[in-house]
Amino acid sequence: MVRLFFELFMVYVGYKLIFEFIIPIFNASKQMNKKMSEFQQQMQQNQQAKEQTATFKSTEIKKDIDKEYIDYEEVK
Repeated sequence: MVRLFFELFMVYVGYKLIFEFIIPIFNASKQMNKKMSEFQQQMQQNQQAKEQTATFKSTEIKKDIDKEYIDYEEVK
């Protein structure tokens, strides 16, 4: 009889351990990994946007410099 109670108690402790400790930790780590990958993707998109903006601005500056050049003519 004592052995039956001990076995039932161990099953209860095992159930509590699995469903209140192990599964929540697994779900939290899975959610954390998902958030980290989303953050990394967002950072990569921001970096690409900055690079595109920098390339566009440098091209725009070169065009403006070419427009400002005036040929020198000697006046007599």
